[in-house]
Amino acid sequence: MAKWIIDTMHSEIGFKAKHLVISNVSGKFSTFEGTIDSSKDDFSDSKISFAADIASIHTGVEQRDGHLKSADFFDAEKFPKLSFVSSSLKQVSGSDYKLTGDLTMHGVTKPIELEVDFGGVHKDLYSRIIAGFEITGKIKRSEFGLTYNAVTEAGGLVLGDDIKIAINAEIIKQD
Repeated sequence: MAKWIIDTMHSEIGFKAKHLVISNVSGKFSTFEGTIDSSKDDFSDSKISFAADIASIHTGVEQRDGHLKSADFFDAEKFPKLSFVSSSLKQVSGSDYKLTGDLTMHGVTKPIELEVDFGGVHKDLYSRIIAGFEITGKIKRSEFGLTYNAVTEAGGLVLGDDIKIAINAEIIKQD
């Protein structure tokens, strides 16, 4: 069984949420870690584990970041991490896979399914074996207890419930 770790210098864990129903606000987690255990070259038998520090949330606006860390949203003091543990990674066709597993966020664990584009495996400039993945999906924040919202003067909601997930991950094979 080969062990792989996420290369945090060449990976990004991002998200998008609808704002005022007309545009998206993007953010990312700057501090995260992850491992993959797999004995197959196509990663189809992978066991994936991932965690991100809520305090590392970054949207480019310090005041918004502080609000997202507060009890109104993630409650970083009470729930300092979000995590994911896979239950399966199945090849759909070619480089396309379906990743299923349990996401834990804000003290709530729910099964989710993500789309994966396997970029392949290569040796880098330092002779390390690297694999690349692009992972996308969508979750409903309300299902994880993230229900804070406000209403505009016109009666619309400030924030959408659907959160788009976009992960670009490079992993490094460990010897």
